[in-house]
Amino acid sequence: MSSNSLAQLKATGTVIVTDTGEFESIAKYTPQDATTNPSLILAASKKAEYAKVIDVAIEYAKDKGTTKAEKASIALDRLLVEFGKEILSIVPGRVSTEVDARLSFDKEATIKKALELIELYKSIGISKDRILIKIASTWEGIQAARELEAKHGIHCNLTLLFSFAQAVACAEAGVTLISPFVGRILDWYKASTGKEYTAETDPGVQSVKDIYNYYKKFGYKTIVMGASFRNTGEIKALAGCDFLTVAPKLLEELLNSSEPVPQVLDASSAKASSFEKVTYVDDEAAFRYALNEDAMATEKLSQGIRAFGKDAATLLTLLEERF
Repeated sequence: MSSNSLAQLKATGTVIVTDTGEFESIAKYTPQDATTNPSLILAASKKAEYAKVIDVAIEYAKDKGTTKAEKASIALDRLLVEFGKEILSIVPGRVSTEVDARLSFDKEATIKKALELIELYKSIGISKDRILIKIASTWEGIQAARELEAKHGIHCNLTLLFSFAQAVACAEAGVTLISPFVGRILDWYKASTGKEYTAETDPGVQSVKDIYNYYKKFGYKTIVMGASFRNTGEIKALAGCDFLTVAPKLLEELLNSSEPVPQVLDASSAKASSFEKVTYVDDEAAFRYALNEDAMATEKLSQGIRAFGKDAATLLTLLEERF
């Protein structure tokens, strides 16, 4: 058996993705891909070692746009792409770059921004095949992703995913990958019930297991990438999941642990699960009702959009001050 828990996790067939905006913490864990979001980029951008990345974005935007706000918006897109470029020099696979969460309820604006980001990557020699455009799992976001995938061949990562309904709609839209948020689901249940949960009873873990088994039973190709972990117990309880995106702190714990990590999820076993087929194709009302019936998912989706939107706005303010 492999000597550490991280190596054992990889041996179950799970692809490891690192969840950070900090370059130096990526290479150590040899992940396949990397994910970022506005909060991670904001945190990294406040550190002195990333000043040169910001400088590139400022230089790019200084002769574009007419107002400081316009220049800052152009600089933000270039900043996201510049972080992505640096990350792609470290990981062999793909990087997720997020569309501004404030566009989460505007399908056309989401598509427009995604195309602009892909064009920016192209302008610096990076193929769209190495990019996942990260979009919140609202109805509008899912429909935007459907069009981006089918019409433009752009791979999408549907994030802020908390419910089975969101997962079903994403699979039906043919998106490349989804990011169900394990830890944030646990947070909600702990706060609302006052209970403590083990890895086996963790509602976030169970949510990802259900989605994984449903996808495999019905042959959906969409990749399930568990995200937002609070502890290594949650991660090990999902061993065998397609992908897991993990923060450096928890990757370090796994690297320094020799505890066994047996495979939990298995595509062939999922075929025998008892799920029945559900559909939301062209049925926005049914999707919205199903999401509304899940209080946790409704609250966490809204909260996540607000938080990412706030951090994007903060980044814009910091950039605007440079002009």
